[in-house]
Amino acid sequence: MKRASNPPFATLVLLLAAGISASAHHSFGAEYDANKPITLSGIVTKVEWTNPHSFFYLDVKDASGKVSNWKLEGFPPNVLYRTGWKKDVTLKQGDEITVTGWHARDGSDWGHSREVTFKDGKKLFFGPPAGTGDGGNAPAVADPAK
Repeated sequence: MKRASNPPFATLVLLLAAGISASAHHSFGAEYDANKPITLSGIVTKVEWTNPHSFFYLDVKDASGKVSNWKLEGFPPNVLYRTGWKKDVTLKQGDEITVTGWHARDGSDWGHSREVTFKDGKKLFFGPPAGTGDGGNAPAVADPAK
């Protein structure tokens, strides 16, 4: 018995699978601007250890006292663990931190994190440097009033 093939269905499945993986992982340069370094200080509101990138959320007050909740992206959980992070221990809701990184290209309260400085002065990398894979600049201390 000859089996009927369905090329349009197979093509649709492959296109959908490609779209899902493409939206799940992106390059630094596609989302963030290496020429727009940020330094943010605030209170952690949430931490997500997810693949392919982990995130934390930070309440940051501007000069007028308005609070914005920033989403900051970083390494996957396995890299965080290998570099000294412990889930639900190293970074928790309510922690006061400062983070350096780069602003999202769309200008929203979203960034790519690099180094986290804890209240006690301890520093750990939460994300890779700009330029991993597609060039960029090192983070610098930005004027928080801008």
